[in-house]
Amino acid sequence: MYIIGLTGGIGSGKSEAAKQFARLGVPVVDTDVIAHALTAAGTPELEAIAQAFGAGFLNADGSLNRPRLRAHILGNTSERMKLEAILHPAIYRQAVSQLEQNQETLHPDYQILAVPLMFENDRYQSIVNKTLVIDCDESLQIKRAMARSQLSVDEVKAMMQAQTTRNVRLQRADEIIENNGTLDDLAEKINKLHKKIIKTCIVSK
Repeated sequence: MYIIGLTGGIGSGKSEAAKQFARLGVPVVDTDVIAHALTAAGTPELEAIAQAFGAGFLNADGSLNRPRLRAHILGNTSERMKLEAILHPAIYRQAVSQLEQNQETLHPDYQILAVPLMFENDRYQSIVNKTLVIDCDESLQIKRAMARSQLSVDEVKAMMQAQTTRNVRLQRADEIIENNGTLDDLAEKINKLHKKIIKTCIVSK
């Protein structure tokens, strides 16, 4: 099973990169998607969050009040770690399960494992063959994140500070795609890398 670990800072375009790989027929396991599923109304993980943080972090319909919880943990390391202790093990187990299922049913040349906190979490690095960082200028990161998620400048900067620094990501990456341009530019770069990875996978078989 050949796995490319896809990551990047908030607003870098890693989610769009994952979509481009999917359009090429590459199975994508996205830990953000898994996290949203695990915190849907009625899940054990959401119940654990409510017990740890209080029912005030739930909406009237029983779903998670994501903006309120995000604001609560931003800049609060102990509270962020409490949330991660609830979610991260379950997210990891589900990610591995999906990778294994994809391998058994689809027999792909390789898979994409999209993890925003790839370099903050050693458990993911131990199961990927290579890491791919989607990178862009920090000013563009802020602009994109504000437009996508309706966040303030201060909120985006706080989220960036909670992540591994851009320099560390670039130093630790096996592959880097610069994403300061258009979606078409990104698609072209990913298509080129896709062909390169396929060749690597063929040689390694």
